[in-house]
Amino acid sequence: MILFPPAKINLGLRILRKRSDGYHDLDTCFYAVGLTDVLEILPAAEMSLNVTGIVPPGNPDDNLCVKAWHLLKADFPSLPTVYMHLHKNIPTGAGLGGGSADGAYALRGLNEKFNLGLSREQLIEYAVQLGSDCPFFIHDTPCIGSGRGELLQPIDLSLKSYHILLINPGIHISTKEAFAGTTPIEDRKPIREIIAQPIESWQEELMNDFESSIFPNHPEIARIKQQLIDAGAVYASMSGSGSTVYGIFKGEPGRLEFPEHYFIYWCRM
Repeated sequence: MILFPPAKINLGLRILRKRSDGYHDLDTCFYAVGLTDVLEILPAAEMSLNVTGIVPPGNPDDNLCVKAWHLLKADFPSLPTVYMHLHKNIPTGAGLGGGSADGAYALRGLNEKFNLGLSREQLIEYAVQLGSDCPFFIHDTPCIGSGRGELLQPIDLSLKSYHILLINPGIHISTKEAFAGTTPIEDRKPIREIIAQPIESWQEELMNDFESSIFPNHPEIARIKQQLIDAGAVYASMSGSGSTVYGIFKGEPGRLEFPEHYFIYWCRM
């Protein structure tokens, strides 16, 4: 079985309040784009994972694909061991949700391949245990995310008449750094209402709160956003807690030049 876990972008991201459990309540819109990893799942004599492409740091046993198998194995003792080959095209730690997508698609793939009979709602319950962004990738539609991002409401939204340009400068931003300069604000226009407006109005209202924290420390990321706007993007923003910036274009962008080490991907929706 071969699966294609997609990257996501955040259309706006509001930090509403800090919770008693140390997390923050958010308001955001998740939207999947055409950049994907590749995940192959095969029965095998022992459990193993091989990662190629943009290999993330750390122990492969900590990969969410492996954790997904262990979650299901605990409730389905007959689940066989598998060999998983994960080819990473999505940059890691880039605000694109690549690791979360891989874990969620591992759940989906194991459920389908071995006929576990889990419903979407049950898969979401497992996905929540993997991470806050994982439940989105059980859905196949744009969603408004609330809570930590794990509470999802599918919405009718299509950017198929647009193209999306992803730019990642290779700057690592920790969650701690991203939240350090933010100030939660509750009483604001919901993102659901903003994205229902014409896309031409988004740039003035659809904000990612992490930009106010990250841009002063990393002006290079702020410059990327401005370059996309100057090149004709109808909307540009940082995705998640960064450092990827995306621009939504009606057609081909104007002239753009970036350093060779940047990751650049043009999603023709």
